[in-house]
This record gives sequence, structure tokens and C-alpha cells, in this order.
Amino acid sequence: MEESWDFAFLSRIADSCLSFISEFVDDWLANDMRVSIFKILLSWLIFSLIAIHFAWKVYGNTVNDMYYRQGTGQNGGTPEAATHLGRWESKAGDPPKSHRD
Repeated sequence: MEESWDFAFLSRIADSCLSFISEFVDDWLANDMRVSIFKILLSWLIFSLIAIHFAWKVYGNTVNDMYYRQGTGQNGGTPEAATHLGRWESKAGDPPKSHRD
């Protein structure tokens, strides 16, 4: 009983996909303004994705090196504690706090 339900469900999904594809192909072949706009936008999207891909291949290592923190420590070159605190940030008798406090 359960197998026939699965087959009916899958055949219904396949039929709906095929009908959608056939309607899409019919619309694609029609010389309609909305199809022309869709083709232009789709072309622009594909062109942009290809341009981003090639730009990342060329400049990706440079961008990664700019934002990669070099050095030793938890966050690369970031110091463990603040080197200078203003008067309004700390009180006179308070011991300096680290990120663990």
C-alpha cells in the first residue's frame, strides 16, 4: 500500500516538473518582452558570477593576506591586554582587566 502511494507521489512530482519545463520552453521560444527582460537579467547574473569567480582567482590571495592577522597570540597580532586606557574607562584603584575577566 505504501509503495503505490510513493509511486503516485513521485509520478505527480515528475508530471508537474515536466509541465513546468514545457511551459518554460514555450515561453522561452516566444518573442515576448518579459522573456527578453528575463534573458537580459539572466545573462547579467551569469556574467557577474563569472566575473566574480575570475576576480577572486586573481585577487583572492591578496584580499586574504590583507585581512589575515599575522603574528603570535590569540588573534594574530592583537595584544593580549589594552595598552592604554583613558581616565573614563578605568578607576584609579582598579587592577587592569584582561579578556578572561
